[in-house]
Amino acid sequence: MRVGIISFFHESNTFLRKSTTLEDYRRDVLCSGEAMLTHWKNTAHELGGFIEVLCGAGIEIVPIFSAWAMPAGAVDAETYTAIAGMIQEGLKQAGPMDGLLVSPHGAAVSDPHPDMDGQWLSEVRDTVGPDMPMICTLDAHVNLSPRMIEACDATLIYRTNPHTDQKPIGLKAAELMVRTVRGEIRPTQAAAFPPLMINIECQQTAIAPCRPMYEFADTMLKRSGVLANSIGLGFMYADVEEMGTSAVVVTDGDPALARKYADELGRHLWDHREDFVPKLIGIDEAIDRALAGAKPVCLLDMGDNVGGGSAADGTYLARRLHERRLPRTFVAVADPAAAAAASDAGVGASLTLAVGGKLDDQHGDPLDVVVTVKSLHDGEFEETKVRHGGRRDGHMGPTAIVETEHGLTIQLTTHRVAPFSIEQIRCCDIDPSIYDILVAKGVVAPIAAYEEVCPTIIRVNTPGSTSADIHAFTYRRRRHPLYPFEEATY
Repeated sequence: MRVGIISFFHESNTFLRKSTTLEDYRRDVLCSGEAMLTHWKNTAHELGGFIEVLCGAGIEIVPIFSAWAMPAGAVDAETYTAIAGMIQEGLKQAGPMDGLLVSPHGAAVSDPHPDMDGQWLSEVRDTVGPDMPMICTLDAHVNLSPRMIEACDATLIYRTNPHTDQKPIGLKAAELMVRTVRGEIRPTQAAAFPPLMINIECQQTAIAPCRPMYEFADTMLKRSGVLANSIGLGFMYADVEEMGTSAVVVTDGDPALARKYADELGRHLWDHREDFVPKLIGIDEAIDRALAGAKPVCLLDMGDNVGGGSAADGTYLARRLHERRLPRTFVAVADPAAAAAASDAGVGASLTLAVGGKLDDQHGDPLDVVVTVKSLHDGEFEETKVRHGGRRDGHMGPTAIVETEHGLTIQLTTHRVAPFSIEQIRCCDIDPSIYDILVAKGVVAPIAAYEEVCPTIIRVNTPGSTSADIHAFTYRRRRHPLYPFEEATY
């Protein structure tokens, strides 16, 4: 038997002006064939799970296509057309297949196609026909659409945030595929779409309010006929009609049962909607709490959440740490110009830098500081543990470590890097435990990396393109009504 694999992955923040281009994919992941297997094999990503199960089952893998780019602005029309064309060409060259494993993100937006994942999945379905089994995995931040559900026979969504179960979800999806192509099961699915948006500040799955929701979903898995179920937390930075929370249930050949249980899960989400309204903490209050907390403290810079597509050069938190002259503090800022200036000056040199605040006008003004260059690095690191995102290799580009006279350490990177790995700091010969405060530009995702170092973690409501304050954004395409923007009924 032969099973194909396709992955076209992007988390799109529509509040960013700069589009994601083909060059962004070329810099990150754009491959097919053996190169695709080499890149993803033995990783904590769902594609690593696909590969492991299919190999173990003696099924021939058809590696059709893989594309991944850092979360950023919407994918431009030219890039979507080019990649969708590559997928279609790969399908033509694949030969006969018995099934297809597909891996979108679920919150991808392109200029011509707001529901980008629904679009390319539908195109694939049209090409392979109605009878080929298609099983899909999605990120927990999916803005699920009916088109995504209609295109596939089964859909599985990560159950953890930080996303540390990507490989287990890939393993389960591939196991369902093996059972399907062997004729043991016939997956069918249904989805529910309560008019609810869960704020990203409330999306840590290991604690309330999310944990009870997943415990309820887990009890449903014990019922006869249920193959899988999932909760889509939603992605509030993609202003599309599909934005919001969802529920999916997969049954064995029983669409009516899938519909009944999906509606039940959706109703459970809706009945607990008031639990998902956050209590936000401002910058100075967060710093005060950090000073009183067990050290080191990780301050999560929610407004400059790199994993949500933001600039990675926000300065609001760094500025207050600098103004309050707090020693033993650390922040990473993507600023290729400042990194190059520090490199040119050399280790030991003292110079004045304008740090950050350059990519757009949403994340603070440049921070003017006098610094000493402590060290220079190539910015390459490897993550060997299971972390959010499931990726192994990190590429910051040429990186400089500089320090202000009051003890603020700034890591100046050439490329935007989401803080999903503590190795981002250690690769620069720094022990993160020496600091009182570490700033990580994220909301939930960095926790998997930083909790091994930081006994105290505090989310900070900073301004920016990923602010946790929903009233900071002007939505034009979302559905109405949608709680908590408006009161709604379900």
